[in-house]
Amino acid sequence: MPNVQQTHPMDELKQRLKQILEVIPPNSKILYIDYPVHSNCGDLLIMKGTEAFFKEHQIKVTKRYSVYDFNEKLEIPKDHILVLHGGGNFGDLYEMHQNLRERIVKNYPHHRIVLLPQTVFYNNEDALQRTVSIFNKHDDLHLYLRDEKSFQLVTKHFPNCKVRLMPDMAHQLWPIKVNYVPRKERLNFLRMDIEANSEQFSVTSQMQGDSLDWATLYNRYERKLVQYAGGGLRRCKGSTLLQIGWKIYSDYLVNKSIRRFANYEVIYTSRLHGHILSCLMAKSNVLIDNSYGKNSGYYQLWTHKVNTANMAGSSKSRASVEQGYRETQTATL
Repeated sequence: MPNVQQTHPMDELKQRLKQILEVIPPNSKILYIDYPVHSNCGDLLIMKGTEAFFKEHQIKVTKRYSVYDFNEKLEIPKDHILVLHGGGNFGDLYEMHQNLRERIVKNYPHHRIVLLPQTVFYNNEDALQRTVSIFNKHDDLHLYLRDEKSFQLVTKHFPNCKVRLMPDMAHQLWPIKVNYVPRKERLNFLRMDIEANSEQFSVTSQMQGDSLDWATLYNRYERKLVQYAGGGLRRCKGSTLLQIGWKIYSDYLVNKSIRRFANYEVIYTSRLHGHILSCLMAKSNVLIDNSYGKNSGYYQLWTHKVNTANMAGSSKSRASVEQGYRETQTATL
């Protein structure tokens, strides 16, 4: 029988992103809002994937704004689509970004607004109902969700919004190829913030290897430059020169993360984008859940078919993950 080459699961996820063109058609004029200005490389990977998506499909970004420099009284031409950065900050854990999101939906009722793939989580029912009351008044609001739990919550509470499941925008960066031979066996890439899960310590307690997080991956001088970038945008709102500088510097930060990951044979991580970056690099990785199930939800929906990926506690063995890594490395040579 003839050899039929199967589509790689990461190719499938990248191709799925093209469905966004149904609401942001090629050659659209858009504002890209809430792009990240911090040292969390997960959000930077989303930003780089989003920008690559815009470029590939000739979507015209006429202006970019971060949470620091969006002008609340901005007059936006009627033919522009407002596109908000995706990620995992929809809800009541990250108030600055959620407040900006709600103000935009409230203040621009006659523009199409698109929220790129997000995970949604609320601790507080009152906060959820506040968002519901604002979002359901908008007649052209499109929400993309990264996991089934978020999709069910939004479908239930936001009946006037157009809702669809979609993988993370970082998948647009597939494949990331690095000609670098790993010199170390294991990196424990574990989050140390409000989303940390106690499970990550039991999974990694008996393991050798280096331990890092986004905050400790960069040195204090690199983190200080990030702070300067945010401060500059606060003072000089909408500065094109500062935005260009941040683009160049964020490229450096992302490339440093890629080089660091390339130095290890396997990544154990409770960071969703530690997992996604490993998958983009076809690198063996084990994903540990975060505090509210974001990671497991994403894995079960999108990346469980990736042969280099595993979920902590799942049926895949470490041997099967490493075998998948060898197969993928052979296939990509």
